[in-house]
Amino acid sequence: MVSKAREKATKKYLQKLDDVIFRVKKGRKAEIKAHAEALGMSLNAYINHLIDKDMGSSN
Repeated sequence: MVSKAREKATKKYLQKLDDVIFRVKKGRKAEIKAHAEALGMSLNAYINHLIDKDMGSSN
């Protein structure tokens, strides 16, 4: 069971973020995730890295 404090902290954290959903063909997600992990990144970190690199941002 999650504590009330953890729920509150999670809710506060998520309020600072936007969700982006995109779709890939079956099996492609596993390929992308494996590649990200080979680079020492999570799938989310890898996608954000690619977006930042493409847009010339360092956020």
